[in-house]
Amino acid sequence: MMLSDERAFQETMHAYSDYLLRIAYLYVKDWQVAEDIVQDTFLSYYVKFEQFEERASLKTYLVRIVINKCKDYLKNWTYRKQQLTNRFFQAKKDPQKMLQQTERLDIAEAVLQLPIPLREVIIHYYYEELSVLEVAALLGISDNTVKTRMRRARQLLKETLSSDEWEVLSHE
Repeated sequence: MMLSDERAFQETMHAYSDYLLRIAYLYVKDWQVAEDIVQDTFLSYYVKFEQFEERASLKTYLVRIVINKCKDYLKNWTYRKQQLTNRFFQAKKDPQKMLQQTERLDIAEAVLQLPIPLREVIIHYYYEELSVLEVAALLGISDNTVKTRMRRARQLLKETLSSDEWEVLSHE
């Protein structure tokens, strides 16, 4: 890599690291893992930056890498074993404390509980403010699939959230 390429790479890291970190966190729900995924993403880009064909924007390309790495992590046995262990220990907690925690759920936590296909369309549409067509292009699915997933996600959120929280979400 030449000096100008290294400078461009550093500028890319500076420009997109926070954005990619937020995307990764919304998938894996763990800041340390999200940071590792973003670092791994930039490492992959650094190694293969010459293969970037510019068919899409660099931002879209990097987001796609992050999403794929997050999905790989979520399929990983280590992650599944950790989730199983966490559930076991949560079941042993004081029921009163668990009830209080449940009552404190806000909209963001409800979104994080959605299945990944539903969560990702909600995140990209509402939080990243992408259009339905942009979400479809980013995820490699049709716009009708995006609309269907959004409708299902909204229905699940309506069932999960209290009426006050749902009013806030439905009036945005």
